[in-house]
Amino acid sequence: MNEKPWMMSAPALTLFGVLLLVPLCMTFFLSFNSFGFYTGIENTVSMENYAEVVSDSYFWEIFGRTFAIALATTFFCALLGVPQAYILYRLSPAWRSIVVLIVIGPLLISVVVRTLGWAILLGNNGVINSALQNWGLIERPIKMMYTSGGIVLALTHVFLPFMVLAVWAALQRKDPAVEAAAESLGARPFTIFRRIVLPQVIPGILSGSLIVFSMAASSFATPAILGGRRVKVVATTVYDEFLNTLNWPLGAAIAMLLLASVMVIMLAWNRLVERRYGEALE
Repeated sequence: MNEKPWMMSAPALTLFGVLLLVPLCMTFFLSFNSFGFYTGIENTVSMENYAEVVSDSYFWEIFGRTFAIALATTFFCALLGVPQAYILYRLSPAWRSIVVLIVIGPLLISVVVRTLGWAILLGNNGVINSALQNWGLIERPIKMMYTSGGIVLALTHVFLPFMVLAVWAALQRKDPAVEAAAESLGARPFTIFRRIVLPQVIPGILSGSLIVFSMAASSFATPAILGGRRVKVVATTVYDEFLNTLNWPLGAAIAMLLLASVMVIMLAWNRLVERRYGEALE
């Protein structure tokens, strides 16, 4: 009887190991090899790839830009997603079903397709600039393509459903009697939201922010299309190292450093929020 749960989960664990752990381990070991333009990948073991990334200000700039874009995307997703999830929670069941379908609808469309749509909107001759020029609000197009701001805007649209669903799931565990009691005592809606609702949805905000940050930091399609060659992030840099310069060990080292950095930031953020949340409850 004790072996049955393990046997039932064996297919999923096997699939997880084959599709994720095995390539991850291969990338990790590859990062310690060296590369020569005439000899290719050399089967040696050294830390020179990691030393090159850590000692070069060019890679520091790319990592800083990547995490800045991920943090900005997480902030705007939380700013827009928390009120949206609260409104979704307060809707009647009939309207709630419709709105949930609207929220998760973009997830049914490819990220590439959605990003190409943003490229049409944000281009110098795109819909937004053309409309502003036709209305006489601007004389020259506003540069929105190939900027970090354009990438943040598109990533916010891409990952907002994950924040809304995470916060909405936390709201499902909220005790409605507490909110009703505060309302009966004369508390205003904003006070109820700030003093009662918001502290109870912090776990949902935490889980949503972790999902959004990790996905935004490792996203490739949106920065590649909207950032081009001007705004490089870690994911596009890894792509260039693997397919353009063919320096696979260096690309693997950059990928492993991105994975380690994201995990450290997520664990630190988790500990910080849980500590503040615990102090608030006490």
